[in-house]
Amino acid sequence: MTATAFARSGHEDSFARDNLPPRESWPDLRLQEAGLSYPERLNCVSELLGRHLAEGRGTHTAVIATDLHWSYADLAEKVNRIANALTRDLGMVSGNRVLLRAGNTPMMVAAYLAVIKAGGIAVATMPMLRAGELAYPLRKAKVALALCDHRLTAELEAAKAQAPELARIVAFGAAGSELEMLMAQPGYEHFEAADTARDDVCLIAFTSGTTGEPKGTMHFHQDMLAICDCYGAHVLKASPDDRFTGSPPLAFTFGLGGLVLFPMRIGAAMVLPEKAGPAELVDAIERHKVSVVFTAPTAYRAMLDKLDGRDITSLRICVSAGEALPKATFDAWQARTRIPLMDGIGATEMLHIFIGAPREAIRPGSTGLPVPGYEAKIVDENGNEVADGAAGRLAVRGPTGCRYLADERQARYVLDGWNITGDTYLRDADGYFWYQARSDDMIVSAGYNIAGPEVEACLLTHEAVAECGVVGAPCPDRGQIVKAYVVLRAGVAGDTALAKALQEHVKAGIAPYKYPRAIAFVDALPKTATGKLQRFALRQMAQREV
Repeated sequence: MTATAFARSGHEDSFARDNLPPRESWPDLRLQEAGLSYPERLNCVSELLGRHLAEGRGTHTAVIATDLHWSYADLAEKVNRIANALTRDLGMVSGNRVLLRAGNTPMMVAAYLAVIKAGGIAVATMPMLRAGELAYPLRKAKVALALCDHRLTAELEAAKAQAPELARIVAFGAAGSELEMLMAQPGYEHFEAADTARDDVCLIAFTSGTTGEPKGTMHFHQDMLAICDCYGAHVLKASPDDRFTGSPPLAFTFGLGGLVLFPMRIGAAMVLPEKAGPAELVDAIERHKVSVVFTAPTAYRAMLDKLDGRDITSLRICVSAGEALPKATFDAWQARTRIPLMDGIGATEMLHIFIGAPREAIRPGSTGLPVPGYEAKIVDENGNEVADGAAGRLAVRGPTGCRYLADERQARYVLDGWNITGDTYLRDADGYFWYQARSDDMIVSAGYNIAGPEVEACLLTHEAVAECGVVGAPCPDRGQIVKAYVVLRAGVAGDTALAKALQEHVKAGIAPYKYPRAIAFVDALPKTATGKLQRFALRQMAQREV
């Protein structure tokens, strides 16, 4: 695609195209090589939603919540009514960015789809973000209109002082909310999808900030389908009879793909519990006969303690991503449920998972194989491919790829058409990829390279450890030492004896030189809004504590 011209845009507001990075700094977008072909005029909501109605599946279940059941026809009408409200009452024109702020609710799904169907660009945000955190995407994406759950408007109102671009906040989610009142108008049940191009931007997703200031990643209509037609079709391999649930927020592309796009592409159902902690996920699986779950390794680990007496026999596919999957967690989950966890690595820049393995090809401890349609290799600092078995930087390319919104970091993420994800991996002789660390998480101590996640995985096998984060701390003698920040299980007290026991546990489990020479017991670890460990914050703590 990098050699071809843009399709004619359907956007009246040209902000997105004007702020794409220079074409020569894009990664190769290899749709043809992936066996994908989409028409030049494409609105992805027509494919994800409208097609099911056109082909007679309007009565099939689309969305299930606590006291709610929407068919595909019900969802389509909600989407049409919101799209009409956006364009007739709220002044949205195609290409405008619309900020979305809500939890994983049916109305959040409908609003997401409505913005895109009307030709807008969705900018979804995590419910727990505060005013200062909301102001950044508002300013960066020049957002004038926001749709917000009525319970979450306070922080967004406060953000307006820092983001004067935001002109209007429209609440939804209650009978008397402004959006619901606009939606109820006669004649709003039908809406013709905007005539957008396949390479018009429809989503600006902000990274979760594990490495500092979030970056806005720009995704096209065709990207939304490509992840379904690659990972969804060839690795996940779910069926229209499946029911999907999970914990990742819909503002996180892991959640958008796993809970909305993948089920909609095949006409399956999504189950959206009001809360999605480990206990609530178990409840949802049992109550609604869920068969597909997307969540992070820490949640699977926590769910193990909540399965006694519960009927989860409907469950058949469990996807783990968002952070490294420790083999101890894989083994414990499979032993308890007889279901292997499907590990995967994705990136907001790539939209979703690009390395994983279908259930029949899983190798415990390995992330898996490149998703059909994607290529991956391991390169050194100069971009040269390294031999199998050698650790290096992960490089990937396929039908999706990084396009940052007006950000100089584009030049660091893309090298010669390949996306450099910031992960250290090695590839074995069979082509399986094995995670080592985030590239900036590698600890160099007395000449040894030590991957923090490997030490974390070992610590997590100790019965006293609930969570942990491992980083390098400055040391005048060794350059760095391995330092572990440990959250203990309830009822366990941290003391010198336990610290010594944890050190000996690591020495017995992995190479002794990798053991944490310093251990700090903490009440909680710093995390992003998506629940991912912020190791950069731990590194800052370690610097201050010297």
